[in-house]
Amino acid sequence: MGKGKKYTGYKAYDYLTPGIDYREFKLRDATLKEWEYKVPLSKAEEERVEEIFEKNIVIDLHEHPVRYTADPSEVLELNREGRDHLAYEALSRSGLDCVFDNLMDGSVVITSKHGWKWTDTIHDLGMRLCDIAHSDYVIHCKTVRDIHHAFETGKLAWVAVLESSSCIENEVDRIDILYGLGIRQMGLVYSESNRLGTGLDEMRDGGLTDFGHDAVVRMNKVGMLVDVSHVSDQTARDAIESSKKPVIISHAGSQTVHTIKRMVPDDVLQSIAACGGLIGIEAAPGYTATNKEPTPSIDTYMAHMEYCIELMGIDHVGCGPDTLYGDHVGLYELYDERMTKAGMGHYPRPKQEEDLTVSDLPPYVKGLENPTEAMHNVVRWLVKNGYSDADIAKIIGKNALKVLEQVWI
Repeated sequence: MGKGKKYTGYKAYDYLTPGIDYREFKLRDATLKEWEYKVPLSKAEEERVEEIFEKNIVIDLHEHPVRYTADPSEVLELNREGRDHLAYEALSRSGLDCVFDNLMDGSVVITSKHGWKWTDTIHDLGMRLCDIAHSDYVIHCKTVRDIHHAFETGKLAWVAVLESSSCIENEVDRIDILYGLGIRQMGLVYSESNRLGTGLDEMRDGGLTDFGHDAVVRMNKVGMLVDVSHVSDQTARDAIESSKKPVIISHAGSQTVHTIKRMVPDDVLQSIAACGGLIGIEAAPGYTATNKEPTPSIDTYMAHMEYCIELMGIDHVGCGPDTLYGDHVGLYELYDERMTKAGMGHYPRPKQEEDLTVSDLPPYVKGLENPTEAMHNVVRWLVKNGYSDADIAKIIGKNALKVLEQVWI
């Protein structure tokens, strides 16, 4: 719906009194002027971009669309309160009709230092749903019909997502409970192995477990989309084989373009396309750089996109920038310090090396620093580089809709 969004000014937890009903933090401005960047266009190209946003459903497959603390060192204190602040006003300017919110449950530390706990996950989800229920702009999205409704009425369809299934422990019925509470997509593993399979951070790749297979089958049955973004390569292959419905990689890029373990090898990308799924290209700091250009930007992001389009076909590529309203690199620094200095029992393992360190990263990603900026610059870049309106429509929403129509009930 482009500029026709019906945002009326609601801000997170407006129905409560800060400092009385909840602990108040100074939050980051939704944008930082010195980091803002627009892909330069001619007047005719600008008009075409506006028309594309007006006519097409725009879906972001992976975001954390909340405001973080102005001081990154206070983020864990905010997390312990269990109350994230959805960036309503900034999202109304993003061009998005649908956003997949991944809820950051790995860092929700209400009852545990380590995250991913069942109780904390339910707390996080319930708190966000209460806030959204008081908003007249955001719709809790459960069906494809909700996405079309948001587009037609100038609202935003908000999809609740978990990046890892760790919270279900060994209880496959918890998938049903999560679905009942509105979760419509779930990652199997977030980097460190769990009961379902091997994470990409492990030294040896054991693939999907028997319980992981059971979980994939149950997700198919209830209508929950399977995401293999942070799993090991073999776990991804096994999950695709176990699933009777399309599987996605919500946020990553090509390992050929950037040879680090976080990126995806060609055979897995091809298997995702063969099962009818898609990849959402990621823009998090450092990851979607390239072998030729170590500084990430809109241009390195599009290098991953163009490679995946050539390898998988344009029907199997979308956008999952993985951004937020805060200091992304500052968060990485905080979590690195938390793991090494907070007495969490995490120790460097011999022979295991990181592909990237925080010190390697630039302070921000030019053109892709937050959800408001990201999709605008993707469309601007595609227009500037000669993509047709039909192909742009696929990348920014139609491909995702096609997958959701097959998976969601």
